[in-house]
Amino acid sequence: MKSFTITGNIVDIFNKNIFYGSIAVADKKILSVNPLPAPPPGTENIKCILPGFVDSHVHIESSMLVPSEFARLAVVHGTVATISDPHEIANVCGMEGVSFMIENGNTVPFKFHFGAPSCVPATVFETAGAALTAAEVDTLLQHEEIYYLSEMMNFPGVLYADEEVMKKIASARKYGKPVDGHAPGLMGAVAKQYIEAGLPDGEIGISTDHECFTAAEAMDKLQYGMKILIREGSAAKNFEALADLLHEHYNHMMFCSDDKHPDSLEAGHINQLCARAIAKGIDLFKVLQAACINPVLHYKMNVGLLRVGDWADFIVADNLTDFTVAQTYINGELVADNGKSLIDSPQAVPINNFNCSEKSLSDFTVPYRGEKEIPVIEALDGQLITNKLLFAPAIDGDKIVSDISRDILKMVVVNRYTDAPVAKAFIKNFGLKKGALASSVAHDSHNIVAVGVDDESLMKAVNLVIQSRGGVSAVMTDKQMTLALPVAGLMSHENGYQVAAAYTAIDKMVKEDMGSSLVAPFMTLSFMALLVIPHVKLSDLGLFDGDRFEFIDRVTTIK
Repeated sequence: MKSFTITGNIVDIFNKNIFYGSIAVADKKILSVNPLPAPPPGTENIKCILPGFVDSHVHIESSMLVPSEFARLAVVHGTVATISDPHEIANVCGMEGVSFMIENGNTVPFKFHFGAPSCVPATVFETAGAALTAAEVDTLLQHEEIYYLSEMMNFPGVLYADEEVMKKIASARKYGKPVDGHAPGLMGAVAKQYIEAGLPDGEIGISTDHECFTAAEAMDKLQYGMKILIREGSAAKNFEALADLLHEHYNHMMFCSDDKHPDSLEAGHINQLCARAIAKGIDLFKVLQAACINPVLHYKMNVGLLRVGDWADFIVADNLTDFTVAQTYINGELVADNGKSLIDSPQAVPINNFNCSEKSLSDFTVPYRGEKEIPVIEALDGQLITNKLLFAPAIDGDKIVSDISRDILKMVVVNRYTDAPVAKAFIKNFGLKKGALASSVAHDSHNIVAVGVDDESLMKAVNLVIQSRGGVSAVMTDKQMTLALPVAGLMSHENGYQVAAAYTAIDKMVKEDMGSSLVAPFMTLSFMALLVIPHVKLSDLGLFDGDRFEFIDRVTTIK
């Protein structure tokens, strides 16, 4: 690779210093970092050179793009690496899915650092497409391309020392790899027990959490030695609640997106969180410590940090206020220049696991049996948690139906792996006035989830997804749209910018034509089957209480 020298204001995060200088690059690494005399007064447009940004926890699948396409969009915003949990595709395709992500990621100059999914399936209360045993997780953790044990969502299994769960954690320790946490709402002695995960008192077993939605919860976990990730994705947004903790705890915090849809990724990434933190008055070096340094050190990432001998992974930014990225370099290769990605778009061969038949109108009927009240899921914009409400049902003859006037709509989850009865419930806050939307992106098992104002629209939206063998759809009487996701029913292998444009169009339809008031209706929909997040969700097997970890209403096995 050609050697070169680049000059500008060098941001030395380790020494909290900014100086004018030059960086020499040779053989993909930084050969030297040299201070230079200050440029003449009046010199304009001196760029800032700093380490690249790292997303410390992201499911690439949620971008609806295969890793190679995700990279093409991310580098434009200065992201050089990710800590990526392939949990979503593993739930659909098992070990083959993890291999697909690694192999596809290796086709582009970007530094994906994948984990071994710890919870496949996430629970026994839903139907997934695959399962990863403790032995298979151990096999994954032996690979040098697997950097950590992915988020341990089965916190009851940790607290009650489930044998399979503890074997997976023990494997990570055996190979010296960190264990990511996932423990929404756990505090006090229970949080301490989860973090230590069977170790002698005071030792850290599960080392991170990205699920804190209050500063109090984050502070509680910080005191036990956990590192806290500030998450700002397309649906879950915790930046405002947690950002001020950076003032005192920046050494133990990182930034992540967790789940980010393609339109959101096209608009920005970790650079946006840096800009927002600076606007809140947080010290520049504390912000960059969280955005660039902490993930690399915690996960022992194969990423350079602008030191002599490091890989030449760095960005050139117009300024240190809004972090508009002029150039991105990975291993000394220019991969983005002035808003244009220079990464090629390699062809990927889809893999999938989709085996259900189209549904009929009767599959979506909810019979009325004299209920005075029914449980209703309350979706919360910008949060993954939900609330359980009770309302009198809307009745049409002998059926319970959606009630647009109260914004209580029918929600369904359809098993995509085999033909089975449809799970039905009701949900509030989607705001639809007409039609239905459906998606095969439905954490964590990725069955088909849909919300609609009437059964015919629900049937059409669900069947559009089935016909595409995965995707997202929106249906009205006079209009319908589908974005096909043929890679595991989660991702497209087409050009990332074209996918982002298609997603923007269907998202606009749901908001402007159908009436949804949610910031990210499809992303919110995708979490309404996520049983490991309180308080109530719907799986393909029934309505589920996430606090008690038991069914409220289980689906009958008879259609």
